[in-house]
Amino acid sequence: MLLVENLARIREQIAGACRRANRPDSDVALMAVTKMHPAPVVLAAYAAGLRLFGENRVQEWQEKSAQLTSLAGAQFHLIGPLQSNKTTRAAELFHAIDAVDSLRIASRLNTAAAALGKRLPILIEVKLSHEESKHGIAPADLPALLTALAPLESLIPAGLMTVPPWSEDPEPARPYFRELRCLRDASLAACPTLTQLSMGMSNDFAVAIEEGSTCVRIGTALFGKRQYPARSAGAE
Repeated sequence: MLLVENLARIREQIAGACRRANRPDSDVALMAVTKMHPAPVVLAAYAAGLRLFGENRVQEWQEKSAQLTSLAGAQFHLIGPLQSNKTTRAAELFHAIDAVDSLRIASRLNTAAAALGKRLPILIEVKLSHEESKHGIAPADLPALLTALAPLESLIPAGLMTVPPWSEDPEPARPYFRELRCLRDASLAACPTLTQLSMGMSNDFAVAIEEGSTCVRIGTALFGKRQYPARSAGAE
């Protein structure tokens, strides 16, 4: 099965990057990005041993999650931009929100999580490139956001995430990953829970691991290229 072969290859590459960085393999979580893939693909990934999944849209996940309620131990994270009118549903459906980019969104998630009686882990998306298509807060705004998040007791600021400019060569992404790690390190005194670094995708995850990533988000390298519907839009 192609998925099993791809997964074995990716795990070998993760292990190699960890060796180069003098890190244990257990430091790095592998997230299968299943956005725009149907429920049977998620089931196949689960059967292959994957337990962490990333979805990009609240509505898409709501539609296919009903077919996946039996997956014990699986974790589903929202990794795409979140509209404020979908925060309540996102808090209900997902185990974590990995792309918070404003206090407004965080406050609405906190209210929703409190109503559900849960503490919701979040990652803060930081925009390190100048691309208009990228989301996230400016690095200079991170300390103020962390201060504002402190009273929101139903949220757990668990780490940072970023998406560098895409390139076939992974090396140009290295400075972006390094900068995010430095931001995380500088923020730990003020926010000790901010330990995670979600960075690295199919084309650059080995470099991200060498620079400190704790979670790599892999879609194409696992499942092949997606067949996007003609009307599809949204962030990667």
